[in-house]
Amino acid sequence: MSQNSGLPLDRLVEPDRVHRTCYTDPEIFEQELEKIFHKTWIYVGHESQVKNPGDYATTQIGKQPMIMVRGKDGQVNVLYNRCPHRGAMLCNEHMGHAGKTFMCSYHGWQFHLDGQVYGIPSEEGYEQTRLCAEDPAKNIKPAPRVENYRGFVFASLAEDGPDLESHLGGAKQAFDDMCDRAPEGEVEVVPNCFRMIQKSNWKIFLENQLDALHPSVTHGSTGHAAAEVEKEIKSKTGEDAPLSYHYLSAFTTPIHKWDSMETVGYPQGHCLLQGYMGLRPQDPDTLEYEAVMREHYGAERTEEILSVNIHHVLVYPCLSVQSPLQQLRAVRPLAPDRTLTEIWHFRLKGAPEAIYRRALDYYYLVNSPSTMVNADDLYNFWRCHQGLRSEGGEWVSFHRNAGQDPTENGVTTSVTGLSEMPMRNMFSAWTDFMAAR
Repeated sequence: MSQNSGLPLDRLVEPDRVHRTCYTDPEIFEQELEKIFHKTWIYVGHESQVKNPGDYATTQIGKQPMIMVRGKDGQVNVLYNRCPHRGAMLCNEHMGHAGKTFMCSYHGWQFHLDGQVYGIPSEEGYEQTRLCAEDPAKNIKPAPRVENYRGFVFASLAEDGPDLESHLGGAKQAFDDMCDRAPEGEVEVVPNCFRMIQKSNWKIFLENQLDALHPSVTHGSTGHAAAEVEKEIKSKTGEDAPLSYHYLSAFTTPIHKWDSMETVGYPQGHCLLQGYMGLRPQDPDTLEYEAVMREHYGAERTEEILSVNIHHVLVYPCLSVQSPLQQLRAVRPLAPDRTLTEIWHFRLKGAPEAIYRRALDYYYLVNSPSTMVNADDLYNFWRCHQGLRSEGGEWVSFHRNAGQDPTENGVTTSVTGLSEMPMRNMFSAWTDFMAAR
């Protein structure tokens, strides 16, 4: 029973609306951590963050602090960031190198990179106690399941459940598209990321990512300013403005054009937005890149790869991936009204430097903490959450095109680009996860 609404959990989500307490109720938030983030597959990091044995990166799954580390056998392990002795965190940096073992800074317990205990000071003191040599409680606890899809590492805190590829289903396109665009078929992470704490519920962020109505409203002023600069550059030089201006002027796209786009909803809550931004201008940098791609893949396969019609993929509940722009945002819920997002950027292995720089422009201009685009979104997220805490209404509306989007074999295609199908699709998965025993 929700402490705020008086409604049972199974009555908080209807086909075309959701009760506001799904976003604001601390009890519901705790259940989300237990039943969604601690049960399904959550993105941990990319294998290139831990290139060498001993390299580690820290993260969290739900409220659990975790370590991703490369073992001496080359395997990527995911461990709880907790010493089994007195509970101290073993690593407190975002990334680092542990050497051959982890050592707790409190009492000096040491562990192999797979979590197995290596050495305990004054170990003879444990003789004839319940903490015997064979006791697994002496080891760092590992995540029950760890899998890797094309270099992207996921972990699950549940012992049982679907394997990673089954869970991802249609969302695998996000990683396939990004990696296939690399001449060498792989990407590598740019070592650090932008981290932001949003003063709103984690679901508000995900819902915004495939909301095709909001860009020309929320970001219109930024788009029009960039469009004016493009015109000025053209009039003064006779040349088109650099592509980076288009990343912003695209926000002037009128609403009726957004309506012509398409979103796709997959089982497990994953969603995809097609179209929106082509990245195949006939400039020298793009032509050089396409030539390199043809050398690696051949002309036919190159055309297949570069014609994939994806702008944005949501991997529910933890990722927002923009594969043509080589970046993803990881979602880490902290509280009902606090969400950490990590914005990571990737290099396409084998691609010219100019292609990396082009995507880096988007990373800075649209997704960095300092850009007006992100500031617009963060402000709206906060305003939404504040409004949902009020008693000005009990329900959040997802009525647009409700009941009109066709579904075949579990995959739903939006009847228009402005359909609120992605939000309904995510809450359908939310309901399934929250009801599961």
